[in-house]
Amino acid sequence: MTRHGERQADFAYQAVYRYMINLINEVSTDARVKLPSLRQLAVRLNVSISTIQYAYSLLEKEGRVYSVPKSGYYAWPITLRAQQAGDGDLLDRLYAASRRPGMRVLSGDEPALLASLDGTLLRLERELVRQYPRPLQPWTQACGVWELRAALAARYTSSPTRCWQADDVFIGADLRSVLDILIEVLGLRGTTVIVESPCDWLVLRLLQHAGVRIVELPWLSERRLDTATLEQHLRDESVHLALLSSTVSLPSGIAWTPDDRRAVAHLLDHYGCWLLENDTSGELSFDRSQEPLRDQVNPERLMVFSSFEKVLGLEAPYGYLLSRHLNGELQRQFLLRSFRLSSIRQRAIARLYQSGRIDRHLCTLRDQLHAQSIHTGQRLEHYVGDQMTYQMPAAGATFWLEANRAVDMREVFQRLLARQVVIAPGELFSLGGLHHQHLRLSHTFQGQSELDTALLALSDALRQAQIG
Repeated sequence: MTRHGERQADFAYQAVYRYMINLINEVSTDARVKLPSLRQLAVRLNVSISTIQYAYSLLEKEGRVYSVPKSGYYAWPITLRAQQAGDGDLLDRLYAASRRPGMRVLSGDEPALLASLDGTLLRLERELVRQYPRPLQPWTQACGVWELRAALAARYTSSPTRCWQADDVFIGADLRSVLDILIEVLGLRGTTVIVESPCDWLVLRLLQHAGVRIVELPWLSERRLDTATLEQHLRDESVHLALLSSTVSLPSGIAWTPDDRRAVAHLLDHYGCWLLENDTSGELSFDRSQEPLRDQVNPERLMVFSSFEKVLGLEAPYGYLLSRHLNGELQRQFLLRSFRLSSIRQRAIARLYQSGRIDRHLCTLRDQLHAQSIHTGQRLEHYVGDQMTYQMPAAGATFWLEANRAVDMREVFQRLLARQVVIAPGELFSLGGLHHQHLRLSHTFQGQSELDTALLALSDALRQAQIG
C-alpha cells in the first residue's frame, strides 16, 4: 500500500462519519429509525467493520445514535429529540440534548479537552509514513500491534511479581468493544459482580444488557468505601468478580485511602474474588503518590481495562485490556471481531510512551485539570454553595454534587434544558435507585461568562424543583 493509501486507511472513519451524519440528517419521520448494520455499511462503503464501529461509537457518544443489544443502531431526528420532555430513557434524552445547537454541555467527562495530543499524533504518523512507506504489519494483528502492546505491558509492570508481557495486552476499537469481549469471555451472564457506586453508565449498561446481577457498593459520605458491606457480600454470596477503580473513583472524585486499599485487597484475596480494575482515569489523579489498587491485590486474580481517549483525545479512541488468563479465548474473540486498527496510529501512540512524551503531557494535563477544578469550585461556591454539597475532586474533569434539600433532579434536568444547559443527573450512575439527589458537572467547560450563566440557571432550577 502506498503512503497515500495508508493515510486513507487511517482516516476512513472520518469519511464514514460524514456519510452517517448525512444519512441521519435525512431522517424525517417521527419514529425511531434503524440504521444499516456494521456489515451492511462495511460492504456499501468498502471499509472494515471496525472502521464502521468506530464511526458509530463517535455518533453514539455525541447522542446522534443509540444501540439496542442484538438489534442494532437507531437514530432519532434532532427535531424529535428537541421535543422530548419527560418521556423516554434519561440517558437518551441527555445525549440528544447535548447535540442540540447552542446548548451549554456540562454533563460530559472529557479531560483531554483541556490538552489533547491529537496534533502530535498526526505529526508522528506523518513521520512513520515517511519512514515506513509499506504497511508495517499485516491486518491480522487482531489484538493490536506489538510495539504498543509492549509499551503498555512495560508501563503497567511494577515489580518482578507484578509484571506483564506484550501477549497479556489486548487492544480493541474502543472501550465498549473491549468490555463486550471481556464479558463474553468471562461468561458473566447470570453471575454476580460487585461495582462501586456511583459507577460509569457505560459499564453499568453493558453489564445490565449482558444479564449480569449487579451489586452496587456505595462510597460513604466520609469518603470511604463501605468495606463492611463488601465483606458481607463476599461472605454470603457467590461473587464472580469486583469491578473497582485503580486510584480515584469517578464520578465521585474520591481517592482510595491506604487503609481502604489494604482492606479491600485483603478481602478479595481472602474470599478468592477476582478484581477487574477500571484504570480509565488512573493517571489523572492530582496526587501522583497515589498507589493503584492493582499493586495491592493478588496478581493471579487481576485484570485491568482502560482506554487512551481521556488522556490523548478523540484521535486515540482505542480501549485495552490486560489479562494473564484466558488469553487463548481472548485472542479468539478479538480475531472474530476482525478489528482493523490503524497500525500507523498504534505505533504513533507507542512512540508517545517510549519517548516519555506521554508523561510530560500528563503533567501538563493534570496541572490544567487541577487549576480548572479550583476555578470551577470557586464559581460553584458562589452560585450554589448554599444549595449543594460537594468535595473537591481528587482527579479527572468532573464534580460530584449533592442537593442539600430534597429536589426532583429530573425536573432540574428539564428546567436546565429549557435554559440550554445540560447536566448529568446522578441516577444515571446507578441501576439500584441510588444518587437521585446528585449530579455530575464537568469542569472543563470553557468560558467563565458561559459557566456563570449555566450555574445561575442551576441555582434557579434547584430552587424551583424542591420537594415539599
